[in-house]
Amino acid sequence: MAEGRTGNAVTPGNRVVVTLAKFLLYATRMLARPVLPNQFYMINRRCTQRQFLLRPDRETNNVFTYCLAEAAQRCQIEVLLSCAMSNHHHTVIYDRWGRYPEFIEHFHKMVARSQNALRGRWENLWSSEQACIVRLEDRAAVMDRLVYVATNPVKDYLVERVHHWPGVNGLTALVNKRPLGATRPTHFFRKDGPMPDAVELHLLIPPELGPEAEVLAELRERVQAVEEAFAAERRRTGRRVYGRRAVRQQSWCDQPSSIEPRRTLRPRVAARSVWVRIEALQRDRMFLADYATAREAWLHGATVMFPLGTYWLRRFAKVPLAKA
Repeated sequence: MAEGRTGNAVTPGNRVVVTLAKFLLYATRMLARPVLPNQFYMINRRCTQRQFLLRPDRETNNVFTYCLAEAAQRCQIEVLLSCAMSNHHHTVIYDRWGRYPEFIEHFHKMVARSQNALRGRWENLWSSEQACIVRLEDRAAVMDRLVYVATNPVKDYLVERVHHWPGVNGLTALVNKRPLGATRPTHFFRKDGPMPDAVELHLLIPPELGPEAEVLAELRERVQAVEEAFAAERRRTGRRVYGRRAVRQQSWCDQPSSIEPRRTLRPRVAARSVWVRIEALQRDRMFLADYATAREAWLHGATVMFPLGTYWLRRFAKVPLAKA
């Protein structure tokens, strides 16, 4: 008998189709991510409608730094570099203990609430789409993202040099080994509440990335090369930067006039090496398949071991995890 459906009978061919359909259902609906310790990530999130809700000013810079530092301390996250643009932010972190979902949730929640209180708003501050979280699989990918984060204001033709940016940009603090300090925003947090009066954010280079001096030297050289390349491009085209004063004078209700690309790829991993990237994607596919199988059995009452990296069900439903 040919494989396939014959009446109501379940045949090998039908079983394969059903299994594949279930996998696709879980893979597209759940999009579970493995949350593992000792991972580098780049986090990006933009404001709703691309509005300049994070436009640099004294209060906003303090809010962003305070919430970032407090969330990092709370969740044991090591922040390498962060840059708050007028309508989005880029932050590179090292998650030593597998807690980045807690960090992102708390950081974005506190920034949104505090900034809404500052602006007198009630609607959502962040875009309704999920934050973009890219796992950085090799040193080259981490370095590329650090350069990108640091030079974002230069590449957007807002300022000539990184240190000219009037908003939060941790490059100077990182290379000079100085902490970023902030005080509790009085417009939102209670004086008698649990939030600290003041915080310091120590940007650092984890030893997993290599010797600190070598990393910082390479970062300085590459940032300077980007600044010089864009300066040469401006001289060639006659294009001018927007400037710090003009950035500060923008209304936080405004938004860019440019058209934002839509329905583009949202990568989950990044690596300079093609083979490292392929290997990372294969590991993620295996995790999704194992997670979908375990969740299906768990929902039917079976006692199963979930794959290492399962986060939400481990944290809130206390499911057991397989050992490494």
